[in-house]
Amino acid sequence: MRTWLCLLLPLLILTGCQREEPARTAYALYFQEADLTYSAGDAPFRTESVYLYNGETDTPRRLAEALVNELLKGPSDETLKNPLPTGTSLLSLKLTGGLATVDLSAAYGTLSGVALTLADSAIAMTLSQVPEISAVQITVRGRELAYRERQVLNIREILLYPEEDVISTVDVLLYYLSPQGDLVPEAKTLDLYEGDTQVSAVARALEGKPEGRDFLSPLPEGFQVRSVWLEENICYLNFSSALLEGLEEDAVRIAFQALEDSLRSLEAVEEVRFLVDGEFRRNPLPADGKE
Repeated sequence: MRTWLCLLLPLLILTGCQREEPARTAYALYFQEADLTYSAGDAPFRTESVYLYNGETDTPRRLAEALVNELLKGPSDETLKNPLPTGTSLLSLKLTGGLATVDLSAAYGTLSGVALTLADSAIAMTLSQVPEISAVQITVRGRELAYRERQVLNIREILLYPEEDVISTVDVLLYYLSPQGDLVPEAKTLDLYEGDTQVSAVARALEGKPEGRDFLSPLPEGFQVRSVWLEENICYLNFSSALLEGLEEDAVRIAFQALEDSLRSLEAVEEVRFLVDGEFRRNPLPADGKE
């Protein structure tokens, strides 16, 4: 009898110590091919899986932070390399109306040119797995890199959806500048891709170059919408104060008017409101400084 108890006791101890494993979810981290000669002209990225505990990623911000921190650790596959420079750390991550602002340490500021584009893309593609994020802005110690071509990365554009992924269209009037300097409407049918909204498609279309006729873009060079979203019938446009301060007041006024007129041509939009750094401004022009 004593022998049986001796054999049974360890089994009871092991059974009692077994606990249910916390739930985990797999995510993809985007890393660069170490040797691009084998990419055959394809995208220079390949993914590596990471498993995160659901309890530690229970909010969009916590999930985004976890993904960036895992990306910073680099790949385990020797055929991949991390496009983010060694020594880079995450200082903060904020979510505002679909925009993720990722603030990194000084090491990230050593990047430029193609290397910067690849690193930015790796972060944006990794964060595309957070449904609440539609755009990404990457800063270094709270500052934008002035030499970066685009400060706000649209997730859909980074992922390069092909034409067959068009899920809908929307008819809109886009307001462009005539050679005489007047805002003139041009009827357009815009493609909507997965993850798009009508208002984001309009903002993106105005950021592009006008096609046909002699129209000019109503948005000055370097002007960018930080984020755009629709709540009920009100469209909100968010801008960076640092970006606006570097532009001429008249050019910004024309850009705001073109955006408002274009967005109000959508049936769903009854009002357009402008925000600067996430705060509502009755007059967001750079020379104003007051509500």
